[in-house]
Amino acid sequence: MSKFTTKIERLRQAGTLNPRPQRVLAAWFQTGGFFDANDLVQVKYEMLRHAQQDGVTKAEAASLFGLSRPTYYQAEAAFERDGIAGLLPQPRGPKSAHKLTPEVMAVIEAHHLSGAPLQAREMTKIVRAQLGITVHPRSIERAMARKKKR
Repeated sequence: MSKFTTKIERLRQAGTLNPRPQRVLAAWFQTGGFFDANDLVQVKYEMLRHAQQDGVTKAEAASLFGLSRPTYYQAEAAFERDGIAGLLPQPRGPKSAHKLTPEVMAVIEAHHLSGAPLQAREMTKIVRAQLGITVHPRSIERAMARKKKR
């Protein structure tokens, strides 16, 4: 496996592989030296630097680096907030079972008969009736499975 292939695989695993490196038109990315169009973090950083330091418009910078204007503004905000780390990919969606509060789990546990099979669809109806919260049956199943492991 070549050094280049290894780097691409590492970028893919890290979630920083540019899905469209061929769209990067900046001349300094074409030579294949230090600048790598496959490295999305480097592409975004250079796009921001080019607009800030070289005086091109944000739209021109985004186009030159094969990215959209909304992507430019997202990268700019993330960079201002977190520095270079802000350009790294962030996991999407909720970070935990945010609807399964201790109050919701207490209702579920109170209605679950130990040893009996879990009827998650029925539990969702009970939670909705008692607390007015909609919870997906699969979320309840996962929460109960986690609780069993303890």
